[in-house]
Amino acid sequence: MSTPGHPSPTASPSGGGSATQPAAPVDRLRPRRSCLAVPGSNPRFLEKAQGLPADQVFLDLEDACAPLAKPEARHTVVKFLNEGDWTGKTRVVRVNDWTTQWTYRDVVTVVEGAGRNLDCIMLPKVQDAQQIVALDLLLTQIEKTMGFEVGRIGIEAQIENAQGLNNVNAIAQASPRIETIIFGPADFMASINMKSLVVGEQPPGYPADAYHYILMKILMAARANDLQAIDGPYLQIRNVEGYREVAQRAAALGFDGKWVLHPGQVEASNEIFSPSQEDYDHAELILDAYDYCTSEAGGKKGSAMLGDEMIDEASRKMALVISGKGRAAGMTRTSKFEAPEA
Repeated sequence: MSTPGHPSPTASPSGGGSATQPAAPVDRLRPRRSCLAVPGSNPRFLEKAQGLPADQVFLDLEDACAPLAKPEARHTVVKFLNEGDWTGKTRVVRVNDWTTQWTYRDVVTVVEGAGRNLDCIMLPKVQDAQQIVALDLLLTQIEKTMGFEVGRIGIEAQIENAQGLNNVNAIAQASPRIETIIFGPADFMASINMKSLVVGEQPPGYPADAYHYILMKILMAARANDLQAIDGPYLQIRNVEGYREVAQRAAALGFDGKWVLHPGQVEASNEIFSPSQEDYDHAELILDAYDYCTSEAGGKKGSAMLGDEMIDEASRKMALVISGKGRAAGMTRTSKFEAPEA
């Protein structure tokens, strides 16, 4: 989760080519520890997904749907968005990418049919900023035509090839609708000829982390523009330990969440992308202690001691990150700040 208190990502980024500004500020910093992929053509899976504790569910019209199934899947997705119970979940639809013949009809059918029950559109295989601008324009036209609030529906941009990674900062600035930058490892590995058939795993013969540069470049573009960064899927769905190892790598860097393809991955992702209880409590104590020491009652000091630890403005910023993640995860603190005796 991006640091609470930072400027809203709905504010127009400098240098961006946004197609429209939202009519009113929209909270883009939704919890996304676990982002569950569900085939838009499978009613049984769509029904089951509603009861799983994933932060986000995206109904997939792209790779999870066979070409012949895509037209009917659009209407299935509309039905489940309108009639399903998605309480507590961010509702997203992944459409097909702009190089296909399906994209515009995906967007029009889904947004016109279920725009009031939709939070974001995920655009795969984004290669340049203009693809985001085009989606923004189309969403704006639909919102105006249907009488929806202009700018409310967000965009999630998925980076899946070398060109997209090279342009990721411009992509992140392309529209005030953008909420997340997502790494798509399978297509990316193919696009750079990586020597591996296991999506998300390290290629044989390379002793370091082959994904470090990719993940850091996505993370820097996201954070520079107050967006969230999401890691992509791990396809060995029954290897939960393998999933945990890959997810921990992304979480350690600062990513906000990861895709889950199977119910067995949801709990692991929620745990890994949440702070520990100890860290959450400590972060809240730092915030309370800093507020106190900078107050009139606390002597208007710029720094103070919390136990054996000196805290200052930098400590507060670090604590805001951890506390924000904990609060988004619904955590409850188990410690209480007590002002030192005079």
